[in-house]
Amino acid sequence: MGKSIKYKRVLLKLSGEALLGDSSFGIDVKQAEELAERVKAVRDMGIEVALVIGAGNIWRGKEGLARGMDRATADYMGMMGTVMNALALMDAMERSGMVVRVQSPMEMRQVAEPYIRRRALRHLEKGRVVIFAGGTGNPFFTTDTAAALRAIEIGANVLIKATKVDGVYDSDPKRNPNAVKFDHITYMEALNRRLEVMDNTAISLCMDNRMPILVLNLWKNEDLRLALHGEAVGTLVSSEKPKAK
Repeated sequence: MGKSIKYKRVLLKLSGEALLGDSSFGIDVKQAEELAERVKAVRDMGIEVALVIGAGNIWRGKEGLARGMDRATADYMGMMGTVMNALALMDAMERSGMVVRVQSPMEMRQVAEPYIRRRALRHLEKGRVVIFAGGTGNPFFTTDTAAALRAIEIGANVLIKATKVDGVYDSDPKRNPNAVKFDHITYMEALNRRLEVMDNTAISLCMDNRMPILVLNLWKNEDLRLALHGEAVGTLVSSEKPKAK
């Protein structure tokens, strides 16, 4: 018999940069296909999968704000960018054999279902992958917060922040060769030390609702699979650290 699965339902948080590939802007179709294969591997394990993806590959709101752009306008542009990314990812995932639904809290009926929590749950129960696009539907909130909110709403067992780094460090490992990686930290430690796990609103939301956050390297072939089997991979952010043995 194979190893047991630790998580029945997961929410994967991807950055828009995950779709860049070797480009500096936009959507790389080959990269979308590779992402789709990684999601398919999770779905084939019998795990229910939902996703939230950012839009940093298409739109950087900070650049607009630096030029005096209205914050709400910049945020709405970012939310629309996430819909474009979701559609590209949906297409790649459907071509790999998965059944996918995109939901958005902003009304875009030609390309996405309206976000309805009970419908999303039904899709997951039927084995469909659900991509939550459009952020929370409100400006002033990041896609990190949208991921935390949706993970809680659908009753996910864990929120997995899939990055290009193998966990959370006490400083930037690219700049500091002596940076120390955490295997397990509490929400309060992440907040107090200003570690770049997710934004403060997202971490606080997870803390209030006891939603564990797992930060791992999506591109390290075995890490995601091992984590789903309960192996110690990446950095786990939760209420309490495990007691020392």
